[in-house]
Amino acid sequence: MSRSEQPASPRRRAKPGASAQASAASPAASDSAATPLLFTASLAVRWRDLDAFNHVNNSVFLTYLEEARLQWLKDVPGPWFDAHAMPVLAASTLNYRRPIEWPASLHVELRCIRLGSSSVALAHRILDAGDATHLYCDGEVTLVWMDPASGRSVALPEAIRSACAA
Repeated sequence: MSRSEQPASPRRRAKPGASAQASAASPAASDSAATPLLFTASLAVRWRDLDAFNHVNNSVFLTYLEEARLQWLKDVPGPWFDAHAMPVLAASTLNYRRPIEWPASLHVELRCIRLGSSSVALAHRILDAGDATHLYCDGEVTLVWMDPASGRSVALPEAIRSACAA
């Protein structure tokens, strides 16, 4: 039988709720949960966050993560940015585990998983505020501190290094 004559392999569909159950055993979920909690942000899902399928649009998840990072950064003691050193998002990984519907209250957990000379990697989990077994998303982001004038990376501010080590 030639390759073109072979029947296509059937696609497997996940059972409803299976992704949430699988996430508990996934490396991203279990590894980050073992790292000390850095910060938890509380957020409310807004009506405008919904898409045509009546759940939070996938791009809004990045906004939730940004808001959680800003809530954390505003409470970091000491200077963490100035005219010559500010954070930029260098990479993001999001594992969508289940849809978020409105209305919902969320907790976004941040954990520091890696400190570099000019960067920090933060693991994140977006959970239902009323039921922490409802994991909506997990993954990680990497922030790099750079000089906006030169576009070159600069040393990670001591305030960030200290906040992540605490």
